[in-house]
Amino acid sequence: MAATRIYLDHAATTPMLPAAQAAMVEAMASWANPSSPHADGRAARAALEDARRRMAAALRWDGHVIFTSGASEAIGIGLTRAKAGQVVTSPVEHDAVLRVTKGAQRLAVDGKGIVQPPRHPSLRWDDVVLAIQHVNNETGVIQPLDGIDRKGAILFADCAQSAGKLALPDADMIAISAHKFGGPPGIGALLLRDLALIEPSGGQEQGYRAGTENLPAILAMAAALEAREDWLPRAADMRARLDAAIEAAGGIIVARDAPRLPTIASYRMPGLSARAQLIQFDMKGISVSAGSACSSGSLKTSHVLGAMGWGDGEAAEVVRVSFGPQTCDSELDSFIATWTAMSQKARS
Repeated sequence: MAATRIYLDHAATTPMLPAAQAAMVEAMASWANPSSPHADGRAARAALEDARRRMAAALRWDGHVIFTSGASEAIGIGLTRAKAGQVVTSPVEHDAVLRVTKGAQRLAVDGKGIVQPPRHPSLRWDDVVLAIQHVNNETGVIQPLDGIDRKGAILFADCAQSAGKLALPDADMIAISAHKFGGPPGIGALLLRDLALIEPSGGQEQGYRAGTENLPAILAMAAALEAREDWLPRAADMRARLDAAIEAAGGIIVARDAPRLPTIASYRMPGLSARAQLIQFDMKGISVSAGSACSSGSLKTSHVLGAMGWGDGEAAEVVRVSFGPQTCDSELDSFIATWTAMSQKARS
């Protein structure tokens, strides 16, 4: 990637932190299977279990940690093998949740994207998994999970966008992904308050996930969590400046008055499609996205915005901007100047 490009798509994936890169390279130099009984395998097992403890400590999690290939697999394990009769979720979840919960009851959301309280009196809530994301990957809206009335249901929280940035919610199951907080892609974890919440499958990870553990990536993920810094105040300042500039240029802020993670924002540019915006930004050396990175290749209408009451035409003019700790003010200035010029041309 050219050094002159401006990368504002950190919600899709963010660069590996130096500490994570160093940990991964070091682990690759002394590789062994953690399940092997010989001395090399035992050393790998010790490193794996140490990383498990370090991750739990860094996240302030007092439950179990099951390593997976990422948040999507953690979601699949948690929601398809939960010891519960059914799953209840929302219409603004990530595609990884919607794919494995087809036919499930969906709670409503308001115009800010906030999930509304469950109103299904006929359900046995003690036999339900309530799957609600902590931070929306398109809008940055933070769901108030610690205050939600779960009615005795098991709470599953998709924390792919919030882990390593916000404190984890008080949930029973949590999915996280390393490449969202400075670790490598292809590694994540399912955090479980109690292993008895899901059916075992045999294989590795205490019998709850099959496949040789990716030790280099696991060690890099642990290192990334330990090395993270609290840069959210700086991100909040940048996002506030960007919000003001977008509105001044005639843009519309998605979920403007909702609680939002400072690192993610979505904006509508009236009169210019997201597809055209992405092309023009890319030609100017700026990387942004439209909707979720997992589905934006098709540029289909955002189901998140639709659930929030946006029409197809309005939603089709929305792009997402997301920051990382590497983002600087000069990059933001360049984006604002480009946005303003594009918006003025679209209006004329």
